Amino acid sequence: MKRIKKLYHVLMISAAGLVVGACTGDFEEMNTDPNNPVTISPALLLPNAIQVSVDRYWGHDTRFERLNIDAAMCWMQHLSRNIYINVEGDSYEIPLTVSSGTWNALYNDALVNFESVLRLSGPEGDFSNSNYYGVALVMKSFTFSYMTDVFGPIPYSEALKGTAEESINSPKYDSMEEIYAGLMADLKLANENLNVDGPAISGDILFDGDILKWKMFANSLRLKLANHQAAKKPAESKAVMAEILSNPSTYPVFTNNDNFAQLHHVNVIGSRNKMFDVFSTRSDWNISSTLIDKLLELDDERITVYAQPLADGSYAGLPNGLTDAAAGTFTASTIGTKFLQPTAPSILMSYAELLFIKAEAAFDGDISGDPEVLLEEAIAASFDQHGLEMPGDYMSRLGAVDKEIIMTQKWLALFGQGIEAWTEYRRTGYPVFPPAHPSAVFYNEGVLPTRIEYPTSEYSLNKVALDEGVRMLGGEDNMRVPLWWVED
Repeated sequence: MKRIKKLYHVLMISAAGLVVGACTGDFEEMNTDPNNPVTISPALLLPNAIQVSVDRYWGHDTRFERLNIDAAMCWMQHLSRNIYINVEGDSYEIPLTVSSGTWNALYNDALVNFESVLRLSGPEGDFSNSNYYGVALVMKSFTFSYMTDVFGPIPYSEALKGTAEESINSPKYDSMEEIYAGLMADLKLANENLNVDGPAISGDILFDGDILKWKMFANSLRLKLANHQAAKKPAESKAVMAEILSNPSTYPVFTNNDNFAQLHHVNVIGSRNKMFDVFSTRSDWNISSTLIDKLLELDDERITVYAQPLADGSYAGLPNGLTDAAAGTFTASTIGTKFLQPTAPSILMSYAELLFIKAEAAFDGDISGDPEVLLEEAIAASFDQHGLEMPGDYMSRLGAVDKEIIMTQKWLALFGQGIEAWTEYRRTGYPVFPPAHPSAVFYNEGVLPTRIEYPTSEYSLNKVALDEGVRMLGGEDNMRVPLWWVED
């Protein structure tokens, strides 16, 4: 019995030694909760951040926050409203929640997470990976370009630093010129970091880890921004365009309709095409008569994609800005079934858009090339994007090619991308819209909005910086002040 007790005593001492060793050697590991990690992988941050940026650009399904569907697509006379026209965009009046919803979602749910991916995937990060870093730079640049094109001057260089070692909670506003310079520098850096032979990435819901497509997006977007600012910074813009277009192996761009930037959705709540979520549950919109009339004038088959025919097989549009009573007297086409599919793609930048940029740049003398040839390629790409073939005589229907023809065709091709169509209209003045219908009522002093106002939260939380931002605007914080890149 004594021997058994002695053996038991020895075993307990040995076990205690094991416990002490475990506590002193692996204490930190034992006290790490696997369900609450200290750092989060970029693969977990990317999907939602990308989804938010795409949804806020293409659709978004929260009422009173739909900048593209309710405001931009109506202002660009792609769509028109048949009800609630005086509160939801078509009459040039929008609720303040469009501004605050766009601002808050893009800063808090998209940009903050792209910044986190940059920190985590950088050379000193916990998940160092140059391809994650490049992807985050591209999406950060796309999102900031969207915001500055909508608001004007915004917090940029000091934004997203609320949790930095030296935190900035009242970030200054930067001018559009400064923001554009920063974005184009970041896109060049993104192209340098993105390596097709580099490390793999996960969580990429846009290109499924195809790094070449990310490089194409980075350089195509940089080309677009250079074109946006060409009238204000011609020498710099020409240099950027020449650098990209003269060296496609180093700076690849979109080459066809299989590799441009579009998010392919899945039929799961939260991940569906937001136009499906909106248009399949509400019937407040019709196709604008401006768009229908132009497509009919050109005998343009894209009308069969953009719109649904009436019962007799014809197409008819609804004038913009009508009162609810006046709109009720019209029978008009609704949006095409292609846009009503839950898995229909949301487009950030198309191959056709890239070609229209080249056509405009050639016409303006910013790059070499025949603008008419480039325009024909752009229109053909737009038709092909929708499964159609451009008629052989289509170009003869347009007349002599000039800036208005190029930009009007770009407006037709940008159906769905109301934000970019609105940017191009504000920048160039094209297309020229027809006179308003006699029963139309417009607010904003009758001026088609030039921007949207800053959210009210900035007046209470960041007033000093906001005041400087408004000063940079060159006018008041309203929807009538022209933005920096407007051509004279």
